[in-house]
Amino acid sequence: MSSPPLSIIVLAAGEGKRMRSHTPKVLQTVAGRSMLGHVLDAARPLNPQSIHVIHGHGGEAVRAAFPDPDLHWVHQAQRLGTGHAVQQALPHIPDAHQVLVLCADVPLTRPQTLQALVAEAQPGVSLLTVVLDDPRGYGRILRDGAGLVSGIVEQKDATPEQQRIGEINTGLLCLPAGPLRRWLERLHTGNAQGEYYLTDCIAMAHDEGWSVRPVTCSDPREVQGVNDREQLAAVERACQQRQAQALMRDQGLGLSDPARFDLRGTLTVGHDCSIDVDAIIEGEVSLGDDVRIGPFTRLQDCTLGSGTEVLAHCDIESAAIGRDCRIGPFARLRPGTTLATGARVGNFVEVKQARIGAGSKINHLSYVGDARVGAHVNVGAGTITCNYDGRDKHVTQVDDGVFIGSNTALVAPLHIAAGATIGAGTTLRDDVAADSLAVDRGQVRQIPGWGADRDG
Repeated sequence: MSSPPLSIIVLAAGEGKRMRSHTPKVLQTVAGRSMLGHVLDAARPLNPQSIHVIHGHGGEAVRAAFPDPDLHWVHQAQRLGTGHAVQQALPHIPDAHQVLVLCADVPLTRPQTLQALVAEAQPGVSLLTVVLDDPRGYGRILRDGAGLVSGIVEQKDATPEQQRIGEINTGLLCLPAGPLRRWLERLHTGNAQGEYYLTDCIAMAHDEGWSVRPVTCSDPREVQGVNDREQLAAVERACQQRQAQALMRDQGLGLSDPARFDLRGTLTVGHDCSIDVDAIIEGEVSLGDDVRIGPFTRLQDCTLGSGTEVLAHCDIESAAIGRDCRIGPFARLRPGTTLATGARVGNFVEVKQARIGAGSKINHLSYVGDARVGAHVNVGAGTITCNYDGRDKHVTQVDDGVFIGSNTALVAPLHIAAGATIGAGTTLRDDVAADSLAVDRGQVRQIPGWGADRDG
């Protein structure tokens, strides 16, 4: 028998008052992506017929963050409980569908877990549970003599004996849409919260003879909900640990300390790559073979070629780094930077919108912006490109084999031809011909006895 079509309802109407934030709770981030984004990422591999997101007051910000055409947005004008929330979406779901209910503040559930939950509900009802050492605050799972779920009792409504049960409700469940519509109509608010509990549908299903099958999650972190900053931080660490383990296991990445690694995007690595402590990876980052990343480094939306080494305390954003480059320590590569094979960018150097040729070196205390630097160029310490005239940016062109002395100011637009030498301390405003020496120095005047006179 083929499986019925699947519709997914995501409960995302919680106010999140305990977050104490102007940002809606479901838009709080875990590993650089919103919690709702994580939930949708886990839901889509199930190939549902539809995804309905329930939002409440202030949902405009949530909708704006997800312009996805496959999402159906449903406004819950009054927050009257989970049962009421699901009821708002049911008019858009045919009776023949299975309904998978997810929570937007439970961001770490894996697609495989959801697939198992849906499969177990064919036919019938399934419920995702987990066993906790400390179940306080959660609804307890009640089982019948056959081991099936007979009901769920919330913490505030539970008897002392029921409160000793360690198996709890995660809020994730799968039910047939037609009977669910009937069960929701029978809900009432005669409970400690004064709300319409979706969980009361479980007891109704059991009483009607439906098999309510529990699917027990083996990892409590996978179903951890988030209501405050402390829980958000705990989920962040759990997610980072999961990502670190996957990178080490699946891609062979070497991590000096997996507990001090943060991935806020996607990372692909070649063979024999290593990342030291407290590195942050954001956006899409790709490392070739034998790449080494030093401690306290941030990489965002960049590629690093094989054999490249990034030393400590570097910041690299939207840059393309070639093979066998050496960067840092304390270097900043801003968007639009490209380094060719064997280029060197050293300590306290900033590069922006610049192409640095093969084997060229900018080793100390320099700023190179809006520049085209050829191969085997040496840029001395303290060199800056003066690329901005207060209104427009201008380009500095430096051809192959140029030597630029220390403390030099290159006032763009400027072209230094191949093989030229720029003397230390020069402020260069005019183009320099190939193989020429450009020097800008005033005559040094010495005044004998100056120090003695000052002491007097």
